[in-house]
Amino acid sequence: MTHATTAAAPEEPATFGADLRTISVVSVAHGGSHFAQLMLPPLFPFIAAAFALSNTQLGLLVSVFFVVSGVGQAFAGFLVDRHGADRVLFAGLALLVVAALGLAASPGYAALLLFAGVAGLGNCVFHPVDFSILNARVQSRRLGHAYAAHGISGALGWAAAPVFMVGIAALGSWRTALFAVAAAMAALLALVVWQRRSLVVTSRVHAVREGGAAAAGAAEAGAAPAGAPAEGRHNESEFHFLRLPAVWTCFVFFLIFAAALGGVQSFAPAAAAKVHGITAEQAAWCLSAYMVCSAFGSLLGGQLITDPRRTAWVAGGGFGLAALVALVIGVGHWPPAWVPVLCGLMGFVSGTAGPSRDLLVKQATPPGATGRVYGVVYSGLDAGLVVAAPLFGLLMDAGHYRAVWLGVALLFAVLIVTVVNVKRSSHGTLRAAAA
Repeated sequence: MTHATTAAAPEEPATFGADLRTISVVSVAHGGSHFAQLMLPPLFPFIAAAFALSNTQLGLLVSVFFVVSGVGQAFAGFLVDRHGADRVLFAGLALLVVAALGLAASPGYAALLLFAGVAGLGNCVFHPVDFSILNARVQSRRLGHAYAAHGISGALGWAAAPVFMVGIAALGSWRTALFAVAAAMAALLALVVWQRRSLVVTSRVHAVREGGAAAAGAAEAGAAPAGAPAEGRHNESEFHFLRLPAVWTCFVFFLIFAAALGGVQSFAPAAAAKVHGITAEQAAWCLSAYMVCSAFGSLLGGQLITDPRRTAWVAGGGFGLAALVALVIGVGHWPPAWVPVLCGLMGFVSGTAGPSRDLLVKQATPPGATGRVYGVVYSGLDAGLVVAAPLFGLLMDAGHYRAVWLGVALLFAVLIVTVVNVKRSSHGTLRAAAA
Protein backbone atom coordinates (compact mmCIF):
# COMPACT_ATOMS: atom_id res chain seq x y z
CA MET A 1 0.00 0.00 0.00
CA THR A 2 1.23 3.47 -0.85
CA HIS A 3 1.03 6.03 1.93
CA ALA A 4 0.31 9.27 0.13
CA THR A 5 2.07 12.41 1.23
CA THR A 6 1.82 15.93 -0.07
CA ALA A 7 5.16 17.67 0.18
CA ALA A 8 3.78 21.00 -0.94
CA ALA A 9 1.69 21.39 2.19
CA PRO A 10 3.81 21.99 5.33
CA GLU A 11 2.90 20.19 8.51
CA GLU A 12 1.33 21.96 11.44
CA PRO A 13 2.35 21.41 15.06
CA ALA A 14 -0.02 19.50 17.34
CA THR A 15 -1.58 22.60 18.88
CA PHE A 16 -5.11 23.49 19.88
CA GLY A 17 -5.33 25.94 16.98
CA ALA A 18 -4.24 23.33 14.44
CA ASP A 19 -6.74 20.80 15.82
CA LEU A 20 -9.51 23.40 15.77
CA ARG A 21 -8.84 24.28 12.14
CA THR A 22 -8.84 20.63 11.11
CA ILE A 23 -12.05 19.88 13.01
CA SER A 24 -13.75 22.96 11.60
CA VAL A 25 -12.89 22.30 7.96
CA VAL A 26 -13.78 18.60 8.15
CA SER A 27 -17.05 19.35 9.94
CA VAL A 28 -18.11 22.01 7.43
CA ALA A 29 -17.39 19.56 4.59
CA HIS A 30 -19.39 16.85 6.37
CA GLY A 31 -22.31 19.23 6.85
CA GLY A 32 -22.18 19.96 3.12
CA SER A 33 -22.37 16.25 2.31
CA HIS A 34 -25.48 15.80 4.46
CA PHE A 35 -26.99 18.89 2.87
CA ALA A 36 -26.37 17.39 -0.58
CA GLN A 37 -27.96 14.07 0.47
CA LEU A 38 -31.29 15.91 0.76
CA MET A 39 -31.06 18.09 -2.33
CA LEU A 40 -33.66 15.95 -4.16
CA PRO A 41 -36.32 14.74 -1.66
CA PRO A 42 -37.63 18.21 -0.67
CA LEU A 43 -38.09 18.95 -4.39
CA PHE A 44 -40.07 15.79 -5.15
CA PRO A 45 -43.44 17.60 -5.43
CA PHE A 46 -41.94 20.03 -7.97
CA ILE A 47 -40.09 17.33 -9.93
CA ALA A 48 -43.12 15.01 -9.94
CA ALA A 49 -45.25 17.79 -11.43
CA ALA A 50 -42.61 18.64 -14.03
CA PHE A 51 -42.14 15.09 -15.33
CA ALA A 52 -45.39 13.38 -14.24
CA LEU A 53 -43.49 10.91 -12.00
CA SER A 54 -44.97 8.46 -9.51
CA ASN A 55 -43.86 8.12 -5.89
CA THR A 56 -42.16 4.85 -6.81
CA GLN A 57 -40.11 6.58 -9.50
CA LEU A 58 -39.17 9.34 -7.09
CA GLY A 59 -38.17 6.80 -4.45
CA LEU A 60 -35.93 5.06 -6.97
CA LEU A 61 -33.88 8.24 -7.27
CA VAL A 62 -33.07 7.99 -3.55
CA SER A 63 -32.32 4.26 -3.84
CA VAL A 64 -29.89 4.88 -6.71
CA PHE A 65 -28.15 7.56 -4.67
CA PHE A 66 -27.61 5.35 -1.63
CA VAL A 67 -26.77 2.16 -3.54
CA VAL A 68 -24.01 3.94 -5.45
CA SER A 69 -22.87 5.71 -2.28
CA GLY A 70 -22.77 2.46 -0.29
CA VAL A 71 -20.78 0.52 -2.89
CA GLY A 72 -18.53 3.47 -3.61
CA GLN A 73 -17.81 4.12 0.05
CA ALA A 74 -16.02 0.78 0.45
CA PHE A 75 -13.75 1.56 -2.51
CA ALA A 76 -13.25 5.18 -1.44
CA GLY A 77 -11.45 3.95 1.67
CA PHE A 78 -8.78 2.30 -0.50
CA LEU A 79 -8.35 5.54 -2.47
CA VAL A 80 -7.94 7.47 0.78
CA ASP A 81 -5.16 5.16 2.00
CA ARG A 82 -3.43 5.17 -1.39
CA HIS A 83 -3.73 8.77 -2.57
CA GLY A 84 -4.50 10.89 0.47
CA ALA A 85 -7.73 11.97 2.12
CA ASP A 86 -7.51 15.58 0.95
CA ARG A 87 -7.38 14.65 -2.74
CA VAL A 88 -10.30 12.25 -2.41
CA LEU A 89 -12.30 14.95 -0.61
CA PHE A 90 -11.71 17.38 -3.47
CA ALA A 91 -12.91 14.76 -5.97
CA GLY A 92 -16.05 14.06 -3.95
CA LEU A 93 -17.02 17.72 -3.73
CA ALA A 94 -16.34 18.21 -7.45
CA LEU A 95 -18.66 15.29 -8.23
CA LEU A 96 -21.39 16.87 -6.10
CA VAL A 97 -21.03 20.08 -8.11
CA VAL A 98 -21.37 18.10 -11.36
CA ALA A 99 -24.34 16.15 -9.98
CA ALA A 100 -26.24 19.26 -8.89
CA LEU A 101 -25.64 20.93 -12.27
CA GLY A 102 -26.74 17.78 -14.10
CA LEU A 103 -29.88 17.40 -12.01
CA ALA A 104 -30.76 21.07 -12.54
CA ALA A 105 -30.44 20.70 -16.32
CA SER A 106 -32.00 17.23 -16.60
CA PRO A 107 -34.40 16.95 -19.56
CA GLY A 108 -36.11 13.82 -18.24
CA TYR A 109 -36.24 10.95 -15.76
CA ALA A 110 -33.29 9.02 -17.21
CA ALA A 111 -31.01 12.01 -16.67
CA LEU A 112 -32.29 12.38 -13.11
CA LEU A 113 -31.37 8.75 -12.42
CA LEU A 114 -27.91 9.21 -13.94
CA PHE A 115 -27.04 12.30 -11.92
CA ALA A 116 -28.55 10.83 -8.74
CA GLY A 117 -25.89 8.14 -9.19
CA VAL A 118 -23.20 10.78 -9.71
CA ALA A 119 -24.35 12.47 -6.50
CA GLY A 120 -24.07 9.13 -4.67
CA LEU A 121 -20.53 8.74 -6.01
CA GLY A 122 -19.63 12.17 -4.68
CA ASN A 123 -21.25 11.42 -1.32
CA CYS A 124 -19.39 8.13 -0.83
CA VAL A 125 -16.03 9.70 0.06
CA PHE A 126 -16.90 11.67 3.17
CA HIS A 127 -16.78 9.15 6.03
CA PRO A 128 -13.48 7.47 5.07
CA VAL A 129 -12.02 10.91 4.33
CA ASP A 130 -13.31 12.64 7.46
CA PHE A 131 -12.30 10.01 9.97
CA SER A 132 -8.93 9.37 8.34
CA ILE A 133 -8.13 13.08 8.75
CA LEU A 134 -9.56 13.46 12.25
CA ASN A 135 -7.96 10.29 13.62
CA ALA A 136 -4.56 11.16 12.15
CA ARG A 137 -4.38 14.89 12.83
CA VAL A 138 -6.42 15.56 15.99
CA GLN A 139 -4.88 14.79 19.37
CA SER A 140 -6.55 11.89 21.14
CA ARG A 141 -7.78 13.99 24.07
CA ARG A 142 -9.81 16.11 21.63
CA LEU A 143 -11.20 13.29 19.49
CA GLY A 144 -14.47 13.18 21.44
CA HIS A 145 -15.04 16.86 20.67
CA ALA A 146 -14.02 16.27 17.04
CA TYR A 147 -16.56 13.47 16.64
CA ALA A 148 -19.23 15.60 18.31
CA ALA A 149 -18.58 18.50 15.92
CA HIS A 150 -18.63 16.07 13.00
CA GLY A 151 -22.01 14.67 14.07
CA ILE A 152 -23.50 18.09 14.76
CA SER A 153 -22.50 19.39 11.34
CA GLY A 154 -24.20 16.43 9.67
CA ALA A 155 -27.43 16.97 11.60
CA LEU A 156 -27.41 20.68 10.79
CA GLY A 157 -26.80 19.92 7.11
CA TRP A 158 -29.86 17.66 7.09
CA ALA A 159 -31.91 20.29 8.93
CA ALA A 160 -30.92 23.13 6.58
CA ALA A 161 -31.51 21.37 3.26
CA PRO A 162 -35.35 21.28 3.21
CA VAL A 163 -35.66 24.96 4.13
CA PHE A 164 -33.03 25.98 1.56
CA MET A 165 -34.39 23.82 -1.27
CA VAL A 166 -38.10 24.51 -0.84
CA GLY A 167 -37.52 28.20 -0.15
CA ILE A 168 -35.58 28.77 -3.37
CA ALA A 169 -37.93 26.54 -5.39
CA ALA A 170 -40.91 28.52 -4.14
CA LEU A 171 -39.28 31.82 -5.11
CA GLY A 172 -37.87 30.58 -8.42
CA SER A 173 -38.03 26.98 -9.57
CA TRP A 174 -36.72 23.55 -8.60
CA ARG A 175 -33.99 23.94 -11.22
CA THR A 176 -32.91 27.22 -9.62
CA ALA A 177 -32.68 25.47 -6.26
CA LEU A 178 -30.38 22.79 -7.70
CA PHE A 179 -28.21 25.39 -9.42
CA ALA A 180 -27.92 27.04 -5.99
CA VAL A 181 -26.76 23.72 -4.53
CA ALA A 182 -24.09 23.51 -7.23
CA ALA A 183 -22.90 27.01 -6.31
CA ALA A 184 -22.83 26.09 -2.60
CA MET A 185 -20.82 22.92 -3.26
CA ALA A 186 -18.39 24.86 -5.48
CA ALA A 187 -17.88 27.39 -2.68
CA LEU A 188 -17.28 24.53 -0.24
CA LEU A 189 -14.74 22.99 -2.60
CA ALA A 190 -12.92 26.32 -2.80
CA LEU A 191 -12.89 26.52 1.00
CA VAL A 192 -11.35 23.09 1.55
CA VAL A 193 -8.74 23.66 -1.17
CA TRP A 194 -7.83 26.95 0.53
CA GLN A 195 -7.57 25.17 3.90
CA ARG A 196 -5.78 22.13 2.47
CA ARG A 197 -2.92 22.57 4.92
CA SER A 198 -5.31 21.57 7.73
CA LEU A 199 -6.31 18.33 5.95
CA VAL A 200 -3.10 16.79 4.65
CA VAL A 201 -1.94 13.66 6.50
CA THR A 202 1.78 13.11 5.92
CA SER A 203 3.69 10.10 7.20
CA ARG A 204 5.06 12.16 10.10
CA VAL A 205 1.65 13.46 11.20
CA HIS A 206 0.25 9.93 11.05
CA ALA A 207 3.18 8.55 13.01
CA VAL A 208 2.91 11.16 15.76
CA ARG A 209 -0.74 10.28 16.33
CA GLU A 210 -0.31 6.50 15.99
CA GLY A 211 3.03 5.82 17.58
CA GLY A 212 4.49 8.89 19.23
CA ALA A 213 7.83 10.60 18.77
CA ALA A 214 9.79 7.41 18.07
CA ALA A 215 7.53 6.51 15.20
CA ALA A 216 7.72 10.08 13.95
CA GLY A 217 11.49 9.82 13.84
CA ALA A 218 11.20 6.61 11.86
CA ALA A 219 8.80 8.31 9.46
CA GLU A 220 11.29 11.14 8.92
CA ALA A 221 13.95 8.53 8.15
CA GLY A 222 11.71 7.02 5.50
CA ALA A 223 10.26 4.11 7.48
CA ALA A 224 6.55 3.37 7.67
CA PRO A 225 4.75 4.03 10.97
CA ALA A 226 4.56 1.14 13.40
CA GLY A 227 1.85 -1.27 12.43
CA ALA A 228 1.55 0.07 8.89
CA PRO A 229 1.94 -2.33 5.97
CA ALA A 230 5.37 -2.25 4.36
CA GLU A 231 5.84 -0.50 1.03
CA GLY A 232 5.53 -2.88 -1.90
CA ARG A 233 3.85 -5.66 0.09
CA HIS A 234 1.57 -7.94 -1.91
CA ASN A 235 -1.92 -6.57 -2.49
CA GLU A 236 -3.28 -9.25 -0.17
CA SER A 237 -2.16 -7.08 2.77
CA GLU A 238 -4.57 -4.37 1.65
CA PHE A 239 -7.47 -6.76 2.13
CA HIS A 240 -6.27 -8.41 5.32
CA PHE A 241 -8.47 -6.13 7.41
CA LEU A 242 -11.54 -7.81 5.89
CA ARG A 243 -10.68 -10.92 7.90
CA LEU A 244 -11.09 -9.07 11.19
CA PRO A 245 -14.40 -9.78 12.97
CA ALA A 246 -14.37 -6.20 14.32
CA VAL A 247 -14.81 -4.77 10.81
CA TRP A 248 -17.94 -6.79 10.08
CA THR A 249 -19.31 -6.27 13.57
CA CYS A 250 -19.02 -2.51 12.99
CA PHE A 251 -20.62 -2.87 9.55
CA VAL A 252 -23.65 -4.64 11.05
CA PHE A 253 -23.79 -2.02 13.79
CA PHE A 254 -24.03 0.82 11.27
CA LEU A 255 -26.52 -1.05 9.10
CA ILE A 256 -28.88 -1.41 12.07
CA PHE A 257 -28.30 2.19 13.17
CA ALA A 258 -29.08 3.46 9.67
CA ALA A 259 -32.21 1.31 9.48
CA ALA A 260 -33.45 2.91 12.71
CA LEU A 261 -32.55 6.38 11.43
CA GLY A 262 -34.19 5.60 8.08
CA GLY A 263 -37.40 4.68 9.87
CA VAL A 264 -37.36 7.99 11.73
CA GLN A 265 -36.57 9.99 8.59
CA SER A 266 -39.00 8.28 6.25
CA PHE A 267 -42.27 7.11 7.83
CA ALA A 268 -42.19 7.52 11.62
CA PRO A 269 -43.57 11.10 11.56
CA ALA A 270 -46.37 10.05 9.20
CA ALA A 271 -47.10 7.05 11.44
CA ALA A 272 -47.25 9.37 14.46
CA ALA A 273 -49.79 11.49 12.59
CA LYS A 274 -52.01 8.43 12.15
CA VAL A 275 -51.60 7.17 15.72
CA HIS A 276 -51.79 10.43 17.67
CA GLY A 277 -53.81 12.61 15.34
CA ILE A 278 -51.16 15.26 14.81
CA THR A 279 -51.25 17.61 11.83
CA ALA A 280 -48.90 17.50 8.84
CA GLU A 281 -47.07 20.54 10.23
CA GLN A 282 -46.59 18.84 13.61
CA ALA A 283 -45.37 15.70 11.83
CA ALA A 284 -42.76 17.78 10.04
CA TRP A 285 -41.70 19.26 13.38
CA CYS A 286 -41.14 15.71 14.67
CA LEU A 287 -38.25 15.13 12.26
CA SER A 288 -36.86 18.64 12.71
CA ALA A 289 -36.97 18.25 16.50
CA TYR A 290 -35.21 14.89 16.25
CA MET A 291 -32.37 16.22 14.08
CA VAL A 292 -31.78 19.48 15.95
CA CYS A 293 -31.88 17.81 19.38
CA SER A 294 -29.58 15.08 18.06
CA ALA A 295 -27.01 17.80 17.38
CA PHE A 296 -27.24 19.03 20.98
CA GLY A 297 -26.99 15.43 22.18
CA SER A 298 -23.74 15.06 20.26
CA LEU A 299 -22.33 18.00 22.23
CA LEU A 300 -22.98 16.18 25.49
CA GLY A 301 -21.77 12.90 24.03
CA GLY A 302 -18.44 14.46 23.13
CA GLN A 303 -17.98 15.56 26.74
CA LEU A 304 -18.89 12.13 28.11
CA ILE A 305 -16.12 10.25 26.28
CA THR A 306 -13.10 12.21 27.41
CA ASP A 307 -12.34 8.84 29.03
CA PRO A 308 -12.31 6.27 26.15
CA ARG A 309 -13.27 3.50 28.59
CA ARG A 310 -16.79 4.96 28.73
CA THR A 311 -17.54 4.53 25.03
CA ALA A 312 -19.60 1.34 25.25
CA TRP A 313 -21.54 2.58 28.30
CA VAL A 314 -22.35 5.94 26.73
CA ALA A 315 -23.33 4.47 23.36
CA GLY A 316 -25.37 1.66 24.86
CA GLY A 317 -27.09 4.00 27.30
CA GLY A 318 -28.00 6.50 24.58
CA PHE A 319 -29.46 3.87 22.29
CA GLY A 320 -31.29 2.21 25.18
CA LEU A 321 -33.00 5.46 26.13
CA ALA A 322 -33.85 6.12 22.47
CA ALA A 323 -35.47 2.68 22.27
CA LEU A 324 -37.50 3.44 25.39
CA VAL A 325 -38.77 6.77 23.99
CA ALA A 326 -39.69 5.17 20.65
CA LEU A 327 -41.57 2.46 22.53
CA VAL A 328 -43.44 5.07 24.57
CA ILE A 329 -44.48 6.87 21.38
CA GLY A 330 -45.53 3.63 19.74
CA VAL A 331 -47.67 2.16 22.52
CA GLY A 332 -48.91 5.26 24.32
CA HIS A 333 -51.63 7.81 23.66
CA TRP A 334 -50.18 11.31 23.61
CA PRO A 335 -51.63 14.79 23.08
CA PRO A 336 -50.49 16.10 19.68
CA ALA A 337 -48.28 18.81 21.20
CA TRP A 338 -46.25 16.21 23.10
CA VAL A 339 -45.25 14.08 20.11
CA PRO A 340 -42.62 16.49 18.67
CA VAL A 341 -41.27 16.93 22.21
CA LEU A 342 -40.83 13.17 22.58
CA CYS A 343 -39.19 12.99 19.14
CA GLY A 344 -36.77 15.71 20.24
CA LEU A 345 -35.99 13.74 23.40
CA MET A 346 -35.34 10.61 21.32
CA GLY A 347 -33.02 12.61 19.06
CA PHE A 348 -31.13 14.03 22.03
CA VAL A 349 -30.43 10.69 23.74
CA SER A 350 -29.51 8.96 20.48
CA GLY A 351 -27.26 11.93 19.66
CA THR A 352 -25.29 11.42 22.88
CA ALA A 353 -24.29 8.00 21.53
CA GLY A 354 -22.86 9.42 18.27
CA PRO A 355 -19.32 10.37 19.36
CA SER A 356 -18.95 7.11 21.30
CA ARG A 357 -20.12 5.21 18.23
CA ASP A 358 -17.38 6.79 16.10
CA LEU A 359 -14.72 6.24 18.75
CA LEU A 360 -15.68 2.57 19.00
CA VAL A 361 -14.89 2.19 15.31
CA LYS A 362 -11.51 3.87 15.82
CA GLN A 363 -10.75 1.45 18.66
CA ALA A 364 -11.62 -1.46 16.36
CA THR A 365 -9.44 -0.19 13.48
CA PRO A 366 -5.98 -1.76 12.98
CA PRO A 367 -3.08 0.66 12.37
CA GLY A 368 -2.51 1.67 8.76
CA ALA A 369 -6.01 0.76 7.51
CA THR A 370 -8.11 3.73 8.64
CA GLY A 371 -9.51 4.75 5.25
CA ARG A 372 -10.35 1.20 4.17
CA VAL A 373 -11.98 0.24 7.46
CA TYR A 374 -14.10 3.37 7.66
CA GLY A 375 -15.06 2.97 4.00
CA VAL A 376 -16.36 -0.56 4.51
CA VAL A 377 -17.89 0.06 7.93
CA TYR A 378 -19.74 3.23 6.99
CA SER A 379 -21.09 1.67 3.80
CA GLY A 380 -23.38 -0.05 6.29
CA LEU A 381 -25.09 3.33 6.73
CA ASP A 382 -26.07 3.46 3.08
CA ALA A 383 -27.14 -0.20 3.12
CA GLY A 384 -29.35 0.40 6.14
CA LEU A 385 -30.99 3.46 4.55
CA VAL A 386 -31.69 1.49 1.36
CA VAL A 387 -33.30 -1.36 3.30
CA ALA A 388 -35.25 0.71 5.83
CA ALA A 389 -37.54 2.69 3.53
CA PRO A 390 -39.26 -0.24 1.79
CA LEU A 391 -39.63 -2.23 5.03
CA PHE A 392 -41.22 0.61 6.94
CA GLY A 393 -43.20 1.51 3.82
CA LEU A 394 -44.76 -1.96 3.84
CA LEU A 395 -45.86 -1.47 7.44
CA MET A 396 -47.42 1.87 6.51
CA ASP A 397 -49.24 0.42 3.49
CA ALA A 398 -50.62 -2.35 5.69
CA GLY A 399 -51.91 0.19 8.21
CA HIS A 400 -49.60 -0.99 11.00
CA TYR A 401 -48.72 2.53 12.14
CA ARG A 402 -47.76 1.65 15.70
CA ALA A 403 -45.54 -1.13 14.33
CA VAL A 404 -43.41 1.51 12.60
CA TRP A 405 -42.50 3.00 15.99
CA LEU A 406 -42.12 -0.42 17.56
CA GLY A 407 -39.73 -1.33 14.74
CA VAL A 408 -37.65 1.78 15.42
CA ALA A 409 -37.61 0.91 19.14
CA LEU A 410 -36.52 -2.66 18.37
CA LEU A 411 -33.67 -1.51 16.14
CA PHE A 412 -32.38 0.92 18.77
CA ALA A 413 -32.56 -1.87 21.37
CA VAL A 414 -30.59 -4.26 19.14
CA LEU A 415 -27.91 -1.59 18.88
CA ILE A 416 -27.16 -2.09 22.59
CA VAL A 417 -26.10 -5.67 21.84
CA THR A 418 -24.05 -4.66 18.82
CA VAL A 419 -22.25 -2.00 20.87
CA VAL A 420 -21.08 -4.72 23.26
CA ASN A 421 -19.97 -6.89 20.33
CA VAL A 422 -18.04 -4.01 18.75
CA LYS A 423 -16.27 -3.34 22.05
CA ARG A 424 -15.30 -7.00 22.40
CA SER A 425 -14.12 -7.14 18.79
CA SER A 426 -12.00 -4.02 19.25
CA HIS A 427 -10.11 -5.71 22.09
CA GLY A 428 -9.32 -8.60 19.74
CA THR A 429 -8.08 -6.20 17.07
CA LEU A 430 -5.79 -4.42 19.53
CA ARG A 431 -4.38 -7.72 20.78
CA ALA A 432 -3.74 -8.85 17.19
CA ALA A 433 -2.01 -5.55 16.34
CA ALA A 434 0.20 -5.82 19.41
CA ALA A 435 1.19 -9.43 18.68
